[in-house]
Amino acid sequence: MSRLSCTTMPLPGLMRVERALIGDARGFLSRLFCSEELAACGWVKPVAQINHTRTAQRGTVRGLHYQRPPHGEMKLVTCIQGEVWDVAVDLRASSPTFLRWHAELLSANNRRALLIPEGFAHGFQTLTDDVEMLYCHSAAYAPQAEGGLHPEDPALRIEWPLDLSAISPRDAQHPPIDSQFSGIRP
Repeated sequence: MSRLSCTTMPLPGLMRVERALIGDARGFLSRLFCSEELAACGWVKPVAQINHTRTAQRGTVRGLHYQRPPHGEMKLVTCIQGEVWDVAVDLRASSPTFLRWHAELLSANNRRALLIPEGFAHGFQTLTDDVEMLYCHSAAYAPQAEGGLHPEDPALRIEWPLDLSAISPRDAQHPPIDSQFSGIRP
């Protein structure tokens, strides 16, 4: 019995993952990760790192972050408390959807996750206070390969559902995309 189901999103390789619940009067069990089931969705690497974040304030934006080759990473992003507007931006230079974004509502209640392939930037906006997220990464964080996009970059025109209430100084300093931005090449 499959406990994880995947739906293709408009950007090639980006997948929405939905978790089935097995429950009774005591509560429930929900599978967060299964390499065998997620292989059919495109997850083909081992999990190298798992991160847990908590964001206190509604309207906060975290991201948009990515890792350059050879440290590119896949991410499986899950909201375990609260609700977020989760955004993935295609940065693959050869992609027909280069610089396009897609967002999904992820929440503890809808049990959805986003499987983000290598070559994408990722970020989210909290829609509630006290949000907790889990990230499975296919590669360990490499600070020398880190990149970022400003969440309000006019070239992206991301439609954040709320006014930005908070953003880190690091994320606010990412330069805008210009004609010199060539994306990510394998």
